Parts: sequence; structure tokens; C-alpha cells
Amino acid sequence: MSGSQSVAGLRAHWPAELLIHTPAQPLRLESGDALPSPSIGYQTWGKLNSERDNVVWICHALSGSSDAAQWWSGLLGRGKAIDPECHFIVCANVLGGCYGSLGPQSLAANGQPYGGAFPAITIGDMVEHQKLLAEHLGIRAIELVIGGSMGGFQALEWAVRAPELVRRVALLATSWRQPAHAVALGELQCRFIENDPKFAGGSYPLDDPPVQGLSYARQLGHLSYRTAAELDQRFARERRQDGRLQVLSYLEHQGDKLCARFDALSYLAITRALNAYDFSDQRGEPRLALKRLKQPTLVVGVLSDALYPPSESSRLAQLLSHAELKWVDSLQGHDGFLLESESIAPLVSRFLGRCDGHGARRAGLASA
Repeated sequence: MSGSQSVAGLRAHWPAELLIHTPAQPLRLESGDALPSPSIGYQTWGKLNSERDNVVWICHALSGSSDAAQWWSGLLGRGKAIDPECHFIVCANVLGGCYGSLGPQSLAANGQPYGGAFPAITIGDMVEHQKLLAEHLGIRAIELVIGGSMGGFQALEWAVRAPELVRRVALLATSWRQPAHAVALGELQCRFIENDPKFAGGSYPLDDPPVQGLSYARQLGHLSYRTAAELDQRFARERRQDGRLQVLSYLEHQGDKLCARFDALSYLAITRALNAYDFSDQRGEPRLALKRLKQPTLVVGVLSDALYPPSESSRLAQLLSHAELKWVDSLQGHDGFLLESESIAPLVSRFLGRCDGHGARRAGLASA
């Protein structure tokens, strides 16, 4: 395992097409803190139509990035469900991350990285941050906000915080709150990082970060994203030539990959925002809170998902006023929302509507 990073090393993993917008106004957080010059790293595909309303806004998951064309290549592209020939597609890196948006390794007013002093953030803060970008881009309406996992949490917040903008919502492998077992798994991952001796209270240098703790966090997280049946089918009791079980090498590889491109403090900030999320907080009981959303909504559950199991998807669809529930049968577990494009693309395509190739909104799509 590599034990070093650097700002340049992390930036080497930024997409070549990354754009940066730095709003002039500060971002006021739900905690009451304010973040000046809250930069937003983002990517776009396609062009805005004359009405400036042919927008598909993609929200990424915990360790994802704005490069949706890479991690959702089965859905985004010419002739695919989310088509840049028809839509203006936006994906922004979340607040607190390490892909160009303001985060713990960004410079504070004193010229030094925030580090462990970066304030606690929420899913709502992430969406308020993205709304600054939508304003900058001159967007008048968003045809669809779509997200899986943590992206689904953001999509819900978009719908309630900007009902005048958001016309429809797609929620994949997600819930309206972080379930208790997911909270426990997330907090254990945070403790792996914080108990790494190199964490140093968040004051570690980037050339000597807590990679062991971050790797363990990722390995535990990855186990919750896949299924026991898949791992047994792929690895069973197979061993490498040195006798090590292949499944353990696979997990270590997943940890190493994340350590090369992601910052431990960003992982903590985003995970704890996930763990704190409950759509119904300060909005009343879930049944009443979610009935406030009037947009047509597509809910897609993955039958083998252990992180947000089918019961979560079913309950979410029941709680929403205008929801359509669809299922994906996959051996891949929670990661099915990323890997099962052949099953998901037709659902999204039908919900969003056929592309006419001119950036025009098609009428009479999902009925709700």
C-alpha cells in the first residue's frame, strides 16, 4: 500500500474536463457557519436549449465524482437514456469532497488548508451549494434530478428545496433517511480513519496521510456494497500463489484504489453527512414530510441491496405522493445501481422520455 499523497497526486485524478465555479457570495451552512468562496467542481454535457430547461442534474454517491460519463457510462451518452444530444447534463462534485469543490484540503482564509477544522456539513448544505451553480449556469428548470445511494438523498433535497425548478426525480438504491445499520457501518468506517496513528486529529500532511485507516474504511464499505453470493461466486476459497485468499486481496485492492484518489477528511465529512440524514428531520413525520413532494418520482430498488434493502425502497415509494416503484434483480447488491445499466437504462429512458435530438422537452411522459 502506498503511504503518500499530495495535492498534485489527488488532482491527478480530477477529470480533464473539470470546470470550477467560485461563487462570490459565501455559503451559509445549516450549522450557522459560513464558507467564503465556496468553489464548485463540475462537468457538463450537451447544450442548454433556448428555454434553458432541458436539464438533467446527476447527483453522485459518497466517493464519486462529477465524471458521470465514466461511472455511469451505460446511462449517459449519445443515444443512451441520458443523452447530451437532447439534454444539458450537469454533475457537480459535492461540498466536502476532494474533486474541485470546497473541502477539507481547500485553503481557508488564513492561506492554510481547513484540515480537521473543516465544519460539519449536511446533505442540505451540499444541495444549497449546487443551487449556486445552477444559478450561475442560468438554468430555469431541471427536467430530472437523478441520483443513486447518497445521490438519492441529494435528489430528495433538490425536490423540496427547489420545487419551482425540479420537474421530476429519480431515486436509485436509496432511502429517505440513513437506516440504523448503515449508520453503524458508516461510523465504524470513520473510526478506522480516526484511530489510524497518522490521522493526528485531522492535521496530517498530505504526503503522509492515514492510508491504512482509509483503506480499512473502504474495505468495510465495499463489503456492504456487494453480496455474499457474488463474492463466493467470484472467489470462493481461491488463493493466490503465495497462499493468500483472493477475496482478501480483492478488498485490499479496493482500499488501495480509493487511497490513491481520495482524502481521508473528505471521507469523514461526507460519511457523517450521510449518517445524519433524515428527510423528515424538522419537517414532521416521514409520511407527512414526503407527501410535500409533488414531482413525479421514479424509485428503483435493487433486490439484493443490503445497504438500502428492498424494504427501504418500498417504504420510500409508499411515502411519496407520485412515485412509481421498479426493481432491479442483481447479484451485485447495492452497487447494482452503477453496474446494472442494461436493466436501469430502459426505466430511466421511459421515465424521462424519448430524446428528439433538439433539446426540446417531450410532453406526456411519466403519468403522475
